[in-house]
Amino acid sequence: MSVSSTRSNGEEIDELEAVSFYHYDLSRHAAEALLLSNGVDGNFLLRNSNKGPDCFALSVRAKDSVKHFHVRRQFGKYSFGFNEFPSLQDFCSHLANQPLLGSETGNLIVLRFPYPRQVEEPSIYETVCVHTAMQTGRHENDLVPNAPALGTKEGYLVKQGAIIKNWKQRWFTLNRYEFKYFKDKMFVEPIRTLDLTECSAVQFDYSQERVNCFCLVFPERTFYLCAKSGAEADEWIKILRWKLSQIKKGR
Repeated sequence: MSVSSTRSNGEEIDELEAVSFYHYDLSRHAAEALLLSNGVDGNFLLRNSNKGPDCFALSVRAKDSVKHFHVRRQFGKYSFGFNEFPSLQDFCSHLANQPLLGSETGNLIVLRFPYPRQVEEPSIYETVCVHTAMQTGRHENDLVPNAPALGTKEGYLVKQGAIIKNWKQRWFTLNRYEFKYFKDKMFVEPIRTLDLTECSAVQFDYSQERVNCFCLVFPERTFYLCAKSGAEADEWIKILRWKLSQIKKGR
């Protein structure tokens, strides 16, 4: 049940329109692109979810990834995490207190800065000085939209060494089709960047003497990784497999 009032012309106004960081029907992909390109760690925004009416998503920038959390509205009350808030004002006041969120993966996120829906923009446009066709004979149907799938994720995993088969904890980030691992979270330069376009499979692995393991199969090597929990391993596998499906579709 939505909460709304009525404009003078009879059109309904949803109470969320007054919230500066509510971005209406902004998609998951667009939210990730926006927060990663122009946001900072702790930026967040609220948007409509594809789960149905009165279902929303709180998208949060967490260093090099964007995480999405369910928000549900029912009879004017807002449910978020373990809490239920009697009104929109109470929900927004909770966000203003910079809550600390923890997911099943064990990573903690602090909600710091709401990302506004309206940002000042300059009214400056480039002048076209050259305008000529690089190809001829093409039509509208030849315009094929293309953009890499974002689907970001980051977190600690334990990785098996290539030559010496010992296990070391590394910080992993997933952005577009690049799967990077670092010595630790604070390091800027990765130890290695894996190109997922060369990966043939991602699957659970039961060959190691460890639990919650999975592997990525590349032509020259299979990478063995272990997560803290089965839920976290499953989350990594799902997002990595989704990436591979997007690659196969040519996206």
